[in-house]
Amino acid sequence: MKTLQGKHIRLRAIELTDLDFLYQIENDESFWSISNTQKPFSKFLLQQYLENSHLDIYEAKQLRLIIFQNKTNTPVGMIDLFDFEPKHKRAGLGLLIHPTFENRGYATEAIQLITAYAFTHLDMHQIFANITTDNKKSIALFKKLNFQRAGEKKDWIYANGTYKNEVLYQLIHETSMLNLYPLREIEDSTPPLKTINKES
Repeated sequence: MKTLQGKHIRLRAIELTDLDFLYQIENDESFWSISNTQKPFSKFLLQQYLENSHLDIYEAKQLRLIIFQNKTNTPVGMIDLFDFEPKHKRAGLGLLIHPTFENRGYATEAIQLITAYAFTHLDMHQIFANITTDNKKSIALFKKLNFQRAGEKKDWIYANGTYKNEVLYQLIHETSMLNLYPLREIEDSTPPLKTINKES
């Protein structure tokens, strides 16, 4: 799909061949605090998730795509649309770039690609992101992509023995800038990635 094809990366649906990459990401404890994960995932559970990933966003209320590097055909991360509400035309956005591939502009490009897809093909009115206030890199990334701060939730996330505030950023379709190409190189970060739905 042309909409999901960028200059340096592309986004594609999850396949069974992504099991090892998904297993590595989901069981990396350094990511658990941003994905609300509390225990390891077995390969069996992840395979069940992959087998049900054919459900479209209107059924699952979530769309997870793998971020691939064009030059090497290597998976570098994942990006989600979650809490999809077709009636209200909104969804949350979360992404994760593997540390090996950070600071290459992949997060910037991935957000622009999935935002264009959501507004063009899913007829969404807005995309939102929830970011803890200590995640300065993510906040800078979303602000540079024209997401606007809408509010702050006090003591919203409990991680590593302390509470963190979480801020809400929104990108409204009418105020977005989808034609910012070529893509601006903005430093990658690790905004929150929605955890896998264990019921899927």
